[in-house]
Amino acid sequence: MQDRREDHILTVTTTVASLDQARALAALIMDRRLAACVQLDAIAASLYRWQGELCEEPEVRLSIKTVPGQEAALEALFAQHHPYELPQFLAGTQAASAAYARWVREAVISG
Repeated sequence: MQDRREDHILTVTTTVASLDQARALAALIMDRRLAACVQLDAIAASLYRWQGELCEEPEVRLSIKTVPGQEAALEALFAQHHPYELPQFLAGTQAASAAYARWVREAVISG
Protein backbone atom coordinates (compact mmCIF):
# COMPACT_ATOMS: atom_id res chain seq x y z
CA MET A 1 0.00 0.00 0.00
CA GLN A 2 1.47 3.34 -1.02
CA ASP A 3 1.54 6.00 1.70
CA ARG A 4 -0.26 8.93 0.05
CA ARG A 5 -1.75 11.74 2.13
CA GLU A 6 -5.20 11.45 0.49
CA ASP A 7 -5.28 7.79 1.60
CA HIS A 8 -5.08 8.70 5.29
CA ILE A 9 -7.98 8.46 7.67
CA LEU A 10 -8.31 9.60 11.27
CA THR A 11 -9.25 7.03 13.90
CA VAL A 12 -10.47 8.26 17.30
CA THR A 13 -11.06 5.88 20.18
CA THR A 14 -12.95 6.38 23.40
CA THR A 15 -14.65 4.20 26.00
CA VAL A 16 -17.97 4.32 27.83
CA ALA A 17 -19.53 2.25 30.59
CA SER A 18 -22.27 0.45 28.66
CA LEU A 19 -23.46 -0.67 25.26
CA ASP A 20 -26.43 1.73 25.55
CA GLN A 21 -24.06 4.67 26.13
CA ALA A 22 -21.89 3.52 23.22
CA ARG A 23 -24.86 3.27 20.87
CA ALA A 24 -26.16 6.70 21.90
CA LEU A 25 -22.78 8.38 21.38
CA ALA A 26 -22.22 6.54 18.08
CA ALA A 27 -25.68 7.57 16.83
CA LEU A 28 -24.96 11.21 17.64
CA ILE A 29 -21.61 11.07 15.82
CA MET A 30 -23.23 9.47 12.79
CA ASP A 31 -26.23 11.86 12.81
CA ARG A 32 -23.83 14.81 12.67
CA ARG A 33 -21.84 13.14 9.86
CA LEU A 34 -18.61 13.37 11.84
CA ALA A 35 -17.60 9.83 10.87
CA ALA A 36 -18.08 7.23 8.18
CA CYS A 37 -18.33 4.44 10.75
CA VAL A 38 -18.22 3.83 14.49
CA GLN A 39 -17.29 0.34 15.64
CA LEU A 40 -18.33 -0.81 19.11
CA ASP A 41 -16.12 -3.35 20.89
CA ALA A 42 -16.99 -4.80 24.28
CA ILE A 43 -14.07 -4.83 26.68
CA ALA A 44 -14.11 -7.35 29.51
CA ALA A 45 -12.57 -4.93 31.99
CA SER A 46 -10.68 -1.69 32.16
CA LEU A 47 -8.27 -1.09 35.02
CA TYR A 48 -7.28 2.51 35.74
CA ARG A 49 -6.43 4.97 38.48
CA TRP A 50 -9.03 7.66 39.13
CA GLN A 51 -8.79 10.21 41.92
CA GLY A 52 -6.12 8.16 43.67
CA GLU A 53 -7.98 4.85 43.61
CA LEU A 54 -7.48 1.76 41.50
CA CYS A 55 -10.70 1.03 39.62
CA GLU A 56 -11.86 -1.90 37.53
CA GLU A 57 -14.96 -1.49 35.39
CA PRO A 58 -16.47 -3.07 32.28
CA GLU A 59 -16.35 -0.76 29.28
CA VAL A 60 -17.21 -0.57 25.60
CA ARG A 61 -14.67 0.88 23.17
CA LEU A 62 -15.76 3.07 20.25
CA SER A 63 -13.47 3.20 17.24
CA ILE A 64 -14.47 6.19 15.14
CA LYS A 65 -13.33 6.30 11.49
CA THR A 66 -13.28 9.78 9.98
CA VAL A 67 -11.19 12.21 7.96
CA PRO A 68 -8.31 14.30 9.28
CA GLY A 69 -9.78 17.66 10.20
CA GLN A 70 -12.73 16.31 12.21
CA GLU A 71 -10.73 16.04 15.42
CA ALA A 72 -11.88 19.41 16.86
CA ALA A 73 -15.54 18.73 16.05
CA LEU A 74 -15.36 15.34 17.77
CA GLU A 75 -13.63 16.84 20.81
CA ALA A 76 -16.39 19.46 21.05
CA LEU A 77 -19.06 16.76 20.80
CA PHE A 78 -17.34 14.76 23.55
CA ALA A 79 -17.20 17.86 25.77
CA GLN A 80 -20.98 18.18 25.53
CA HIS A 81 -22.23 14.61 25.22
CA HIS A 82 -19.69 12.08 26.48
CA PRO A 83 -20.92 10.48 29.73
CA TYR A 84 -17.48 10.55 31.40
CA GLU A 85 -16.08 13.52 33.28
CA LEU A 86 -12.71 12.92 31.59
CA PRO A 87 -13.28 10.91 28.40
CA GLN A 88 -10.54 9.02 26.64
CA PHE A 89 -9.80 10.78 23.36
CA LEU A 90 -7.06 9.06 21.40
CA ALA A 91 -6.63 10.15 17.80
CA GLY A 92 -4.25 8.85 15.19
CA THR A 93 -3.87 9.12 11.46
CA GLN A 94 -3.62 5.84 9.59
CA ALA A 95 -2.78 4.93 6.02
CA ALA A 96 -5.73 3.18 4.42
CA SER A 97 -6.40 1.59 1.07
CA ALA A 98 -7.34 4.16 -1.55
CA ALA A 99 -10.85 2.73 -1.85
CA TYR A 100 -11.49 2.73 1.91
CA ALA A 101 -10.11 6.27 2.35
CA ARG A 102 -12.31 7.47 -0.52
CA TRP A 103 -15.37 5.87 1.11
CA VAL A 104 -14.58 7.57 4.44
CA ARG A 105 -14.14 10.97 2.71
CA GLU A 106 -17.37 10.57 0.76
CA ALA A 107 -19.35 9.50 3.82
CA VAL A 108 -18.12 12.41 5.95
CA ILE A 109 -17.61 15.25 3.47
CA SER A 110 -20.10 14.49 0.73
CA GLY A 111 -22.67 12.83 2.98
